[in-house]
Amino acid sequence: MRNFIKIIACFILFSSIVSCGGFKKVDSRKVPISGPERAKQNVKEGRGISLGKAVGRGSTNYEFSTSNPMWRATLDVLDFLPLSTVDYSGGVIISDWYTDNSNKNQALKITVRFLSNTIQTNSIKVTVHSKKCSVNQTCNVEIFKSRIQEELVASILREASILEKQKKK
Repeated sequence: MRNFIKIIACFILFSSIVSCGGFKKVDSRKVPISGPERAKQNVKEGRGISLGKAVGRGSTNYEFSTSNPMWRATLDVLDFLPLSTVDYSGGVIISDWYTDNSNKNQALKITVRFLSNTIQTNSIKVTVHSKKCSVNQTCNVEIFKSRIQEELVASILREASILEKQKKK
């Protein structure tokens, strides 16, 4: 058994040495010395890949949330609500359940999804969920169809256009 292990180890060692193929003589005037320059040359010659293009990086254009008037306007309009999720890169703002003093058995949750950065009605989607709970804490959650959605979109667009005008001045 020991001889078999020795033979396998020698075979693996021998195959790894042979597979290297040895070293080629290289003219240092034609090959860059630094690693990043050699990597660029290898990519140009087709001997490697660039991770930036392989992963999908390229001409991505990022904006900071403070420079996006739609984002800022939405936060200004929803400032009275407790927010549970605010994700600029994902383009979503979700409020926590909100109950006013008039109806303790009903709570509302507002979700705003950003579809683009332009100031248009089709650039955002507002969804309002309603949660009604009975005395024994049995709750029913459903999409709440009302004028609240339309009023929120109008308020956000109005505020965004004001912010855009102020930004241009």
